[in-house]
Amino acid sequence: MAKRERQASILELIKQHRVGSQEALREHLATRGFDVTQATLSRDIRDLRLVKVTGADGLPYYTLPEEWENTPPLEGLLPTLFLSAEGSGNLLVVKTMTGAAQAVGIAIDWEEWPEILGSVAGDDTILLVLRDPSAVEPVRRRILEIARPG
Repeated sequence: MAKRERQASILELIKQHRVGSQEALREHLATRGFDVTQATLSRDIRDLRLVKVTGADGLPYYTLPEEWENTPPLEGLLPTLFLSAEGSGNLLVVKTMTGAAQAVGIAIDWEEWPEILGSVAGDDTILLVLRDPSAVEPVRRRILEIARPG
């Protein structure tokens, strides 16, 4: 079955049930006809931006926080909001349309790219601090590929 259908089913499941583990989620999906591996499920959880929180009963469960439900993924933001990216040393400055840096910065943070140590976003500028200067160009290229697909 298609990834989109599986991920839609995951969202339905976590809204209807308190799912506390990947194994429990995998079992719920199996009852709906989705046979997934742990690796696929991990990618789906990351793609969907699910987080594990602790309920009042002290038990953990997956959820999609309301404030993140409205934050589009990087692939949805960069093609329309990206202006440029330039690096120096271990820093990469990403320029966006006015008012878009916060949303793009959050989307970059969500990607959890291992090369990025941290980010700071203003109104139209995001400063990415990279772990190593050699990572600046590959990260810049990755951002450009997402911003200008095709």
